[in-house]
Amino acid sequence: MISGADEAGRGPVLGPLVVAGVTFKDDSKLIEYNVRDSKKITPKRREMLAKMIKKIAVNYEILVIPAKDIDDMRKVMTLNEIEVNGFTKVIKKLKPKVCYVDSADVNENRFGRDILAGLSFKPDIISRHKADDIYPVVGAASILAKTRRDEEVRDIELELRKKLNLPLGSGYPADPVTKRFLSIWVERFGKLPPYTRHSWKTAQKLIEEKVTKKLDDF
Repeated sequence: MISGADEAGRGPVLGPLVVAGVTFKDDSKLIEYNVRDSKKITPKRREMLAKMIKKIAVNYEILVIPAKDIDDMRKVMTLNEIEVNGFTKVIKKLKPKVCYVDSADVNENRFGRDILAGLSFKPDIISRHKADDIYPVVGAASILAKTRRDEEVRDIELELRKKLNLPLGSGYPADPVTKRFLSIWVERFGKLPPYTRHSWKTAQKLIEEKVTKKLDDF
């Protein structure tokens, strides 16, 4: 039995962080289906592979961490520590003997040690950068995390479009569609939309600009 864990949505200003873990007897089927880093697969193929992975996996676990929870945790934790916490929760559920993880820390060994420190049992944790492109089982986890986050963002867009009928984009700060949506929302409603990570610099800058504009108008 081997397990893999990965996340999607570390950097976005909008929407959740999703951590996924998956367990297989071996990775032969994953190799056969050329399962790899979700970022290198088209959305249509990701959706198809996600269904296949859920069907043939021994077990899988998906943790969704909403934007508000991320903001609350960032008052006392770094983003790396939030990820360690999320990976630990998922691995606790899977209870693997061996687990490959995609390191969010520049120090990949420290990331693995920090996860291990939060577990009551002691599996072998293999922590590597770009593990989703090295180990098919981590690639499978990255696909589950990415497709779930995409689903969450689609649901958020449907809800927010009831008040502002504009495309939301990916939720990433560098996405011009997301930047435009947030800017117009703040201009129109005077505050950030629901599901925004208020602790992100992009969000804080928008509010600061709104306050400055009000002072200038005054």
